[in-house]
Amino acid sequence: MTLTLPDDPALAGMTESDLRLDLACGLFAAGRVSRTVACRIAGMERYDFDQEVSRRKISGYTEEMLEEDLANLSDLPPR
Repeated sequence: MTLTLPDDPALAGMTESDLRLDLACGLFAAGRVSRTVACRIAGMERYDFDQEVSRRKISGYTEEMLEEDLANLSDLPPR
């Protein structure tokens, strides 16, 4: 896939790596791609991507994950 961006002064100081990381983080934060796909877009290893996501305060824990965890917890036998 090729992405062509306008020749805009706002993008002048950004490298291709910066743009790939911003795109990956944005898509991941919006729930449009998985963490694995976001890592590939950013060209980063999982650990490094996770550190960047954390630095940007992007949560990888969704409401669906919470609901699934709560359902699993309610299925556990009482102590």
